[in-house]
Amino acid sequence: MAAVSQLQRQFIEYTSSLYNEGYLDDQFTQLQKLQDESNPDFVVEVVSLFFEDSEKLLNNLATALQQKIVDYKQVDSHVHQFKGSSSSIGAQRVTNVCVHFRNCCEEKNLDGCLRCLQQVKHEYILVRNKLEALFRLEQQILQAGGSIPMME
Repeated sequence: MAAVSQLQRQFIEYTSSLYNEGYLDDQFTQLQKLQDESNPDFVVEVVSLFFEDSEKLLNNLATALQQKIVDYKQVDSHVHQFKGSSSSIGAQRVTNVCVHFRNCCEEKNLDGCLRCLQQVKHEYILVRNKLEALFRLEQQILQAGGSIPMME
């Protein structure tokens, strides 16, 4: 059981670091509270859908910004959608970059939009990798016969 308690401690420390470093906000906690015995994979399923949607949105954004004449309304629409989905899972740093990205769209600032696209891709990849690591840690705890500690 020592291995389980060590994994659980690691889980709590890792999760805390995700909040402290601004990768996640309280919305992720709310998402976790919706998970129960009747739907034990709820968070993983919701976050996996976020990953799928994000990949499509990032590709759409890249394509839209490569056009000879950029349709900033279309770009803003994609960014707005990305901001909403990021916010709904608590991906705070992605959401924050989207706010700045939308300002660049409003100003029709192509250089700013291209910088924001790189920044939002970077933040998305970081949060995706960190959430995947968190889910792997959850699996290790469950496989070892433990339960996932709830964050306060």
